[in-house]
Amino acid sequence: MKTDEIKIRLRAPEPADTDTLYIWENDPELWPCSDNMTPLSRHALARYIDNYSGDIATDGQLRLIITELDGTPVGVADLYEYSQRDRRAGVGIFIQKEYRRRGYAFQALAWLGVYCATHLGLHQLWAVVGADNDASRALFHSAGFKTCGRLRSWLRRGRRFGDAIIYQRLFE
Repeated sequence: MKTDEIKIRLRAPEPADTDTLYIWENDPELWPCSDNMTPLSRHALARYIDNYSGDIATDGQLRLIITELDGTPVGVADLYEYSQRDRRAGVGIFIQKEYRRRGYAFQALAWLGVYCATHLGLHQLWAVVGADNDASRALFHSAGFKTCGRLRSWLRRGRRFGDAIIYQRLFE
């Protein structure tokens, strides 16, 4: 993929996204990559979208839908644990299985980097990735994030615990 070839857009969640988010948020296979441990109702997701302000300073987080250029939703990009004082935020990316390996996550991280550095004035983005998640580790590395630590037994994997790798991208 050429890095200058635009394949995606980022936009705020819309009411039409409720059913798509319902499927993604309620997939137990994805729960190890998030803090979600229980199913979410359509009603709860619709209320979330209806009340979504898109103001990271007020909400401490920002959720963006990743779409193909034709508007087809392919994933989600989240900024979370936003710190206005320390000018940083955590970042998470999800791409629906059939759209993976097309460069969408890489482009979403690139766009978020520009947005965060230029518009939000952030100094850094960080991510916590399971040490066993080779695809995500390769993604963050290729997007300019540096490994800066390892958290032992950080993520619950059923009855066991796995390590997590901390990634950081500084905007100088």
